[in-house]
Amino acid sequence: MRSDFAAAREFLECAQNRLCGMDETSQRVSEALDSLIEEIAIAEFRKAPLTIVPFPRARPPRHAR
Repeated sequence: MRSDFAAAREFLECAQNRLCGMDETSQRVSEALDSLIEEIAIAEFRKAPLTIVPFPRARPPRHAR
């Protein structure tokens, strides 16, 4: 089973938004959550190489023919 990094990041961002206090504990925990969010975002967007689908060449505009 694969991890749902997007959902985990969303939950952590929600938790971080709730820590709006200016006390030392809120600030420290918010910084720790920021590190976790960054790690999860890196894992979320680290995927297999993309497959590029070539599009057919576009025809020149009618006025250029």
